Amino acid sequence: MSNPYILVLYYSRHGATRELAKLIARGVESAGIEARLRTVPSVSTDCEAVAPDIPESGDLYADLDDLAGCAGLIVGSPTRFGNMASAMKYFFDGTTALWLNGALIDKPAAVFTSTGSLHGGQESTLLSMMLPLMHHGMVIVGLPYAEPALLATESGGTPYGASHWAGGDSKRAITTHEASLAQALGKRVARWAHAGLALR
Repeated sequence: MSNPYILVLYYSRHGATRELAKLIARGVESAGIEARLRTVPSVSTDCEAVAPDIPESGDLYADLDDLAGCAGLIVGSPTRFGNMASAMKYFFDGTTALWLNGALIDKPAAVFTSTGSLHGGQESTLLSMMLPLMHHGMVIVGLPYAEPALLATESGGTPYGASHWAGGDSKRAITTHEASLAQALGKRVARWAHAGLALR
């Protein structure tokens, strides 16, 4: 792999998850590997609606090549009733070809989320995003309690992955502890990716 990268793949409705993704990408790049930020289009209730190929603003939409070529993957979604958003689920439902050829086996993966309420399902959402990654044979990377912010945080941040309490209006700022854990997660996945690349 000539130019290895970690794919930071997210869906964000009001911007909080995207801000977390950028912090995670900063952590990835601090460990000496490229972070590729990509998003997924919304799922429309109108069966005739088709999203444009390129978003009007923000990061590009991910495609299967982004996923197949990554050295590691970090997936983020806001919470939807304790689960990942339908847009992210829809994207993973279309990855059967990669599953069939084992494109993601043994690559490191991690997850992150943002919620409107403090007890709004952060951990269950993180666990829901792990399921397709495990089916793809990926190695799940979490956050150890060696990270001081994990014990000190009073909002987001779990051993299952980075998280942010965005508030009901999604305008609550990312805290110092949340930011620290987001960057730590990116750095940790990058380190595992480096180790995996060395073995190939």
